[in-house]
Amino acid sequence: MSGILGKKIGMTQIYRDNLEIAVTAIEVGPCSVTQIKTAEKDKYNAIQIGFGQSRKLSKAEKGHLKDNGSFRYLREIRTDNVSDYQVGQKIDAAIFKAGDKVQVEGVSKGKGYAGGVKRHHFSGGPKSHGQSDRHRAPGSIGSTTTPGRVFKGLRMAGHMGAQKVSIRNLEVVEVDAAKNVVLLKGAVPGARGGILLIEKAS
Repeated sequence: MSGILGKKIGMTQIYRDNLEIAVTAIEVGPCSVTQIKTAEKDKYNAIQIGFGQSRKLSKAEKGHLKDNGSFRYLREIRTDNVSDYQVGQKIDAAIFKAGDKVQVEGVSKGKGYAGGVKRHHFSGGPKSHGQSDRHRAPGSIGSTTTPGRVFKGLRMAGHMGAQKVSIRNLEVVEVDAAKNVVLLKGAVPGARGGILLIEKAS
């Protein structure tokens, strides 16, 4: 896999062969390789890349980056071809071309505390026969005497969204290497301005 960090700009549409295609615009990089991990030293092969400027770094972060830049976001990408990279190397939109298939990882939009109908698509209670306050209630959660308890993971009301989500096999529709912008067919997780990790199958 080869990949890059980017920032979601938003969604738009383009026209190809008289067809309207919904696309997501993502500002990718430029990123810099900040660390190379090898199986001999770290038990696995990966590169660490940095993206976005940070106004303030801790002493530990400054020591780790070794005057290689002041990055706000650092992410690791597993790769077997660590010999193809070196610390300080720049990675930009040029690694993609139209037609590539990519995997996008991001944090979904947070929805706050949500009930069972919104969070798990429960149907709710009957709308008639005197049920004045049970329309969106989850209903019974018990299982009588056996097992006599509520199983962990039961679908209930709770915090919704704000989770790491991966979308696979998104197609790269267009690449603007000069502006470091790629257009992906379809939607990607997160709000505008969210940080995304885009990986391409080798």
